[in-house]
Amino acid sequence: MQNELILAPGEGKLVWLQGMGVRFLVCGEQTGGRCALVEHLIQPKALAAPLHTHENEDEISYVMEGRVGVQIGERVEVVGPGAVVFKPRGIPHAFWNAGETPARVLELITPAGFEGYFAAAAELFAGDGPPDPARAGALFAQYRLHMDIDSIPRLMQEHGLVGA
Repeated sequence: MQNELILAPGEGKLVWLQGMGVRFLVCGEQTGGRCALVEHLIQPKALAAPLHTHENEDEISYVMEGRVGVQIGERVEVVGPGAVVFKPRGIPHAFWNAGETPARVLELITPAGFEGYFAAAAELFAGDGPPDPARAGALFAQYRLHMDIDSIPRLMQEHGLVGA
């Protein structure tokens, strides 16, 4: 993970989860576990994350570029640059790029720890086919993440999203 005090633009480890890149900016090791900061790079019309629920973390997203669709509970909106989106723990949420150009989102995760999920998931989901369900389930359990895989087709269809 990242362990620098100052990062120049474009620095920081970058991993890809299909249509979403995750750049590690500040990790929990640097903050004593209080928070982490990542940058999401979301390809046009890509589903960044299906409906999922965190047991442990709150996420606060700041849209820097593009149009980002979000579902938090039953609320669905499309927001643009300058918007702040709070995704509290215990509330199912999803997000995607609702536009035709790439989107960039800064995401504060508190407390830290969940940033490790992105690196592990990038490795697990690399390749052409679906990952081993047992390994995926173990990863979700490790991070106390409840993933609603069945929401993917609905989100893709309702929001005109394309596969990675």
